[in-house]
Amino acid sequence: MIAVQIVQPYKVKIIEVPEPKIGPADVLIKVKALGLCGSDLKTYLGQNPMVSYPRIPGHEIGGEIVHIGSQVPERFKPGIKVTVSPYTACGKCSACRIGRVNCCQENQTMGIQRDGAAKEYIVVPFQKVFLANNLSFEQIACIEPLSIGWHATNRAGVQKDEIVLVFGCGVIGLGAIIASNYKKARVIAVDIDDEKLKKAEKLGADITINSSRENLEEEVNRITSLMGPQVVIEAVGHPDTYKASIDLVGYAGRVVYIGYSKRLVQYNTKFFVSKELDIKGSRNALDFEIREVIQMILSANINSDCLVTQRFHMEKIDIALNFWSSNPQKVTKIIAYND
Repeated sequence: MIAVQIVQPYKVKIIEVPEPKIGPADVLIKVKALGLCGSDLKTYLGQNPMVSYPRIPGHEIGGEIVHIGSQVPERFKPGIKVTVSPYTACGKCSACRIGRVNCCQENQTMGIQRDGAAKEYIVVPFQKVFLANNLSFEQIACIEPLSIGWHATNRAGVQKDEIVLVFGCGVIGLGAIIASNYKKARVIAVDIDDEKLKKAEKLGADITINSSRENLEEEVNRITSLMGPQVVIEAVGHPDTYKASIDLVGYAGRVVYIGYSKRLVQYNTKFFVSKELDIKGSRNALDFEIREVIQMILSANINSDCLVTQRFHMEKIDIALNFWSSNPQKVTKIIAYND
């Protein structure tokens, strides 16, 4: 069986691996479409501290059931389209004990701490498999990244008619925009790239602000009548947007951080208290949220063409990652497909 392996930074090769063995509670899945994540790019660039080499990347999976184990429920049938939750949970840490398995202390995500899905077939416990037969394989491969933004809106408790400001219109930020729009909030999208902002508008942003040439504070004050948004979701991971989230959010507001800042963030903490803010992190997604995202894609008829900007054959992942590293402004989502 063919697999794609990142041997070391900037070096990718096609390897032969044994076909996976299926256990009684497992599902054998043929990988048909695989979304490439920013973590895969960082692995390729040697910038992912959670990865050891060599590593088979990939955790955004659109596939088809080929075979099931003897203990797998009947609803999992060969030929059905599926996606996969790529996370593990130890069941013992403080997060797992309260049901927050998405932030398990010992989590291992496919393609990062353990080998991923850049191969012909994968075997997954049926509990981690989600039916998505009414979607295309590309739509299915977009479920996992969209669930990250969906989880952030759940963390924020986004409600109908609230104003939600989202920093960053990459695929994670777009997921938060789509989810907030689906929940009937009013969405402000902020980025420094006009093309990304156009995409955000197509996917549900009511107002867009290019903060590289518009006065962000003045615009937000104008839009919100000096009240500030009820929710700010940060999906950039930059010290400036980390601080601006606190500065701009309204009193009694909620701030949710998805992005990781590589640099130290220094705050004046006055607003933490004076605004009595709820400040939360957001990581991965829970199983029920993956199901909610599948329903959202169906209900809102979200076409993968709104997200997918490039397509490469699975065996050309090296070319895809090299293109992405050289042209980051041109990429929203790359799909690697199998024949």
